[in-house]
Amino acid sequence: MKSLTDSDFTEASEPFALFAHWFEDAKASEPNDPNAMALATVDGSGLPNVRMVLMKGWDEAGFVFYTNTESAKGREILGTLKAALVFHWKSLRRQVRVRGLIEQVSDAEADAYFQSRPRDSRIGAWASQQSRPLEGRFALEKAVAVNAAKYAIGEVPRPQHWTGFRILPVEMEFWHDRPFRLHDRVVFRRDMPSGDWTKARLYP
Repeated sequence: MKSLTDSDFTEASEPFALFAHWFEDAKASEPNDPNAMALATVDGSGLPNVRMVLMKGWDEAGFVFYTNTESAKGREILGTLKAALVFHWKSLRRQVRVRGLIEQVSDAEADAYFQSRPRDSRIGAWASQQSRPLEGRFALEKAVAVNAAKYAIGEVPRPQHWTGFRILPVEMEFWHDRPFRLHDRVVFRRDMPSGDWTKARLYP
């Protein structure tokens, strides 16, 4: 696959066009979930936490994913309003690292995405007390059955504790594998989400 060239570095004044190009490559190359990303947060003691989530939308404002706000990641996000993520496209030998601030998506945006999910997934959002202790599989299946009966007719509404978050990047780094671990690394940085980008090439 094509690596970063000097022209890629000198001509790119902001990172989103480069991300768009790489993401299109990933959608054509990755066998599963090119939108999968590792999401990192920290808890109240500063201990890091990381897990895989699916990006459900992106534009020049940032990268959107959805979760239960009462889950571990939901509580950690609301506690700091900061996060980091990594896209790793193994088939392309590329990764993109993002660090930034967090904002909650609008209710209208969350409602629209929730209603686009399969009905069983919407029922599951009501049934799962995400990240909390589960005494056994039967308890989860019972909760699913109870909520399926509750919402047997009509639309399944979005739980108030289930919404989306948008990571507003202040740093985006593009990494491409090169022989002998002499990788290409280009980073874009800005002081705040509304600021202008600066860019630099990094040693591998």
